[in-house]
Amino acid sequence: MQPIPLQLWETTTTEWLVTFVQATDVLSAFIGLFIAYQAYRGYRRNDSRPMLVIAVGFALALAVPFLLVVLYAALPFLPETAIAVLSQLSQLSGLVAILYALRMPS
Repeated sequence: MQPIPLQLWETTTTEWLVTFVQATDVLSAFIGLFIAYQAYRGYRRNDSRPMLVIAVGFALALAVPFLLVVLYAALPFLPETAIAVLSQLSQLSGLVAILYALRMPS
């Protein structure tokens, strides 16, 4: 008796998965930029400094890492580790900025 394979599809065909991940990265960057824009508008309308810090935080956390990946794709001679470190630092500083803005007195 021959064993029954447990796979539903071949594991070598992952093009759809790569496309899905790339699409969600682009969508995350656009949503992050939209949130940052809305927070900036809130800052301008109400002169609220925490909203400005939240806008910067969302831009750093979501948009800058995406732009770094695009920069790496355009300029492949850049070291991948440098792009990864810069991306992580941008995300971390963006999250710290958002946390600071939430704790900041208005």
